[in-house]
Amino acid sequence: MNIPTYTISAKAIDSIAQIAEKIGELKGSGLYSRNLRLRKINRLRSIQSSLAIENNTLTLGQVTDIIEGKRVLGLPHEIQEVKNAYQAYEHLLEYDPYKVKDFLKAHQLMTSELVKDAGHFRSQGVGVFEGSKLIHAGASYQFVPQLVTDLFAWAKKSDAHPLIKSSIVHFEIEFIHPFIDGNGRIGRLWQTLILSKWNELLAWLPVETVVYENQQGYYDALGKSQKTGDSEVFIEFMLNAILQALEELPNRKITDIFTDINTDKLSKTELEFLEQIAGYLDKNGEITNYRAQLLTNKSDVSVKKYLAKFAEIGILKVEGKNKGRKYIINRK
Repeated sequence: MNIPTYTISAKAIDSIAQIAEKIGELKGSGLYSRNLRLRKINRLRSIQSSLAIENNTLTLGQVTDIIEGKRVLGLPHEIQEVKNAYQAYEHLLEYDPYKVKDFLKAHQLMTSELVKDAGHFRSQGVGVFEGSKLIHAGASYQFVPQLVTDLFAWAKKSDAHPLIKSSIVHFEIEFIHPFIDGNGRIGRLWQTLILSKWNELLAWLPVETVVYENQQGYYDALGKSQKTGDSEVFIEFMLNAILQALEELPNRKITDIFTDINTDKLSKTELEFLEQIAGYLDKNGEITNYRAQLLTNKSDVSVKKYLAKFAEIGILKVEGKNKGRKYIINRK
């Protein structure tokens, strides 16, 4: 059996402790056990960001419209990617993370009508290129089924912490590159799956959004770990992404964060936007237009409109001008 090579650094151990503490706070708040709308928003953020990493250009608003059955102007294959990813994530809690047949089923859902071999391991060589330069060559296709089988057998028996194990499995999927297409999407999905079996709250955590915001760091961590054959650097990156995603979730009700808020003055879309940036504001006390764009994937014009509305009704204050402008929680 092929055993993954990994090192658990002091940095990784510290991240695990912080993640566990943050999960405890969020579970204590009870927000995510009862708020289905927050869960849905986070799930759509995960889908949009995971696809954006693979160069899908659809916005979060467009992704939401597609899932709600509305007509969206966009490239047909990008629209299909959204529909497929939604189906793959919707079945998340049904998969066994250590069964190859479930892994193939998830890939079939993720790539249906997009690739010829959806749901099947590749039967040819494959590589990851940067321009004409080969960055990474996947394992020889003849070995792929056994490599994946060995990986899942190891993961099932391993007593490594799920935060570590999920990162290792994610890395190994990218290293093996078991499919012609969809390896990145399925690797990120499978890490979320393993995490969700440890704590269901993590099934709804939009880690993919943080990865998308730090896309070059994600690729650099993959590259460094692939070069050394040890997933230490990738583990550290993913643990940091998980922690950041947790820190950006509100662990208090909107009415506790924004004490003078009158939700009757906000439309449904304005309230949803506020919920998406609430965790960041609660932690940092302020936000810029650019950061709000990253968190919500909305246009500069839309973000300015929303933030101006929040300033108008007094829950935020504005400081600075132009690129130096920031919006601060109005803690009266």
